Amino acid sequence: MPLNLNKEQAIKQMNSFGAQGIPFFFLIDFEMKKIQIHEIEKMPKNILFEINHNTKKHKHSPKGKIKLEYTPIKKEIYFQAFNKVLSEINYGNSFLLNLTFPTPIKGSLDLKDIYKKSRARYKLWIEDELVVFSPETFVRIKNDTIWSYPMKGTIDASIANAEEIISKDQKEIAEHFTIVDLIRNDLSMVATNVEVTKFRYAERIYSSQRDLFQISSEIKGQLPDGFQNNLGELFFTMLPAGSISGAPKKKTCEIIRDAEGIDRGYYTGIAGVFDGKNLDSGVMIRLIEKRDDDYYYRSGGGITFQSDAEIEYHELLNKIYVPIY
Repeated sequence: MPLNLNKEQAIKQMNSFGAQGIPFFFLIDFEMKKIQIHEIEKMPKNILFEINHNTKKHKHSPKGKIKLEYTPIKKEIYFQAFNKVLSEINYGNSFLLNLTFPTPIKGSLDLKDIYKKSRARYKLWIEDELVVFSPETFVRIKNDTIWSYPMKGTIDASIANAEEIISKDQKEIAEHFTIVDLIRNDLSMVATNVEVTKFRYAERIYSSQRDLFQISSEIKGQLPDGFQNNLGELFFTMLPAGSISGAPKKKTCEIIRDAEGIDRGYYTGIAGVFDGKNLDSGVMIRLIEKRDDDYYYRSGGGITFQSDAEIEYHELLNKIYVPIY
């Protein structure tokens, strides 16, 4: 099997493994240009992963802390992209767009060490390439039921009354409504009886830099009998993830390419596992990438017509953290 598959090859392979009940790991980049699929029993030695990793809080350990030094993207560069996005939104070409940028970082950055010490729901390490420690679920499938957990809305947990502030923020509320509606529509293309079962609940994300509250919702639907036979079509129908692209999805992705100027690669792509019957996958929203001898941490946030450039700029920086504590 080629190391990097295209979309058509990946769909065919996922269909085949799904129909045969063969457990496999999959890694899909945002642009869907370099997709990896590996049988669990034949995993390359240069890839490690943990799905639904235990994220319970432990006592802070001075030895475990990782201090990140970073050079923020210049405001004028960010503001230029922000204004381009806002213009497209004002023209009605997008209602919500997730704008991101890579930030150069320095510090004690052994990627495998970060992988071992970090605590996150979805973890991935590729030797000399990247480490992922993401809190966001894309979709889970169990007993013919599919769930999605879009994450949209972040606030520094150290702020007084942080949960109350973000729960009442009108921009955040509107943004979350948009994403939930988008994900509900995505699930409706592959499932029936789609419904929102939890709306806007807060989760605390712990790290040695700062704790954050992230706001999520839960949406579920019923898959048809024998969905495993068409697992590839089912999965790719929902990509890219709505929470890290925007709405409407196709046009918004075109604007993202223009505003950001470079491919995202595995950042905001999907990683997951099919165990032969069920599936679990995460959105790679927290990722450190190594390019030559340099390291980059990509982050960002959702832009709407209500967005303030200064606030969005600082949200991008606040998301630069490693969940080690």
